[in-house]
Amino acid sequence: MPIPILMPALSPTMETGKLAKWHVSEGDEIAPGDVIAEIETDKATMEVEAIEEGRIGKLLIDEGAEGVPVNTTIAEVLTDEDEEGASAAPAEPITPVAKEEPKPVPESESAASATPATPVSTPEALPAQTSQSPGEGGKRLPASPLARRMAKANGIPLAGLKGSGPRGRIVKRDIEAALQSGGRTVSDGTKAVGTAAAVGAGLATANKAVGAAKQPAGLDDREIFSLYEEGSYELVPHDNMRRIIADRLTLAKSTIPHFYLSIDCELDELLQARKRMNEAVAADGVRLSVNDFIIKALALALQKVPEANATWSDQGLLKHQRSDVAVAVAVEGGLFTPVVRHADLKTLSEISNEMKDLAHRARSKKLAPHEYQGGTTSISNLGMFDIKQFDAVINPPHASILAVGRGEQRPVVRDGELSVANVMSCTLSCDHRVIDGALGAQLLKAFKTYIEEPVTMLV
Repeated sequence: MPIPILMPALSPTMETGKLAKWHVSEGDEIAPGDVIAEIETDKATMEVEAIEEGRIGKLLIDEGAEGVPVNTTIAEVLTDEDEEGASAAPAEPITPVAKEEPKPVPESESAASATPATPVSTPEALPAQTSQSPGEGGKRLPASPLARRMAKANGIPLAGLKGSGPRGRIVKRDIEAALQSGGRTVSDGTKAVGTAAAVGAGLATANKAVGAAKQPAGLDDREIFSLYEEGSYELVPHDNMRRIIADRLTLAKSTIPHFYLSIDCELDELLQARKRMNEAVAADGVRLSVNDFIIKALALALQKVPEANATWSDQGLLKHQRSDVAVAVAVEGGLFTPVVRHADLKTLSEISNEMKDLAHRARSKKLAPHEYQGGTTSISNLGMFDIKQFDAVINPPHASILAVGRGEQRPVVRDGELSVANVMSCTLSCDHRVIDGALGAQLLKAFKTYIEEPVTMLV
């Protein structure tokens, strides 16, 4: 029997991916370890390696195809035991999804004909499986596990829905659309109307099923396009990274109760220590940055104030034993947050070398999912862009993020005397469910102590 090659799940939350490139053709001989394809997610491009020796029998997914569900057979490998040309019945190929640019809708058209914009699946969606439910005439309707659970929880027959996923697959957004329309949209375009109370109850159940509160609706495309003269703008379709960023940050600001604490840190001692350290390790090719000290200081502060090193969950607080610090890295079209694991235990030179490697691979989109997922807190440093101070949005599931501004000379008063010092403003965004005001203040005070007395980081 031919050996199937499946679309891999590159992370626990991956549901679909893009088959960016084939490195083999039908009939090519392959050996274990050979790179056969490249798979793209919202933030990474990963290579798929062969695990069996044989010959490529069929390439079932076209190069460039988007929205390929996890565990879909993308190719088949023939072994010596297979008869020449033998192959299982090929699956229907998935062709690349044409990216049609949305067009403004003329005001003359009836508002009743407008179709709401299709919501983007959230990162919390579970990995897709080849799960199906019964349809008409005993046929099996393709549906994701999450869609089936939501439909069951709200009493919505899948047979009455028209899937918008790959090959007509029913996905989460189809269930949400049915609930938001006040009933369920059936395949012939008619609508089964329910009462307002039933719809409200259904929405609440759906939100509980996906673990997130319902997001308030913003302006739809019709309303937005009507504000601007046609031809006065260029419409650039969103890529997957921008959609995921938009979805996660909207979720963060809608479901996490933010509050902000700011503090000024004097940098003179740190800058002098950094200069001496860089001179000492110059022969080893190490050059410490101020950001390396910031990562280390925040990691140690979380160990000193362990109650703030936590994550909210409905079952309880996850109190972390180590400080895994994610650092925002700007890339074209978005950002990554690679994680420095166990930053509290690493030396400044180890943090420096690791951060340089992570940032380089982030900009070329070569990070593995485990390198930018997780973490216990985040740092966003815009000091290099001359930003004095700002408030950052918490990156779920973290309970805090430190926004770092530029270091600059400012007047300060010491013992009644006016002098000049290098000062850096930092703002801590806190999840009030986890970190109260006094606790956040303790964390910032500990961070300030490490920054202003950098020798304490080496003890």
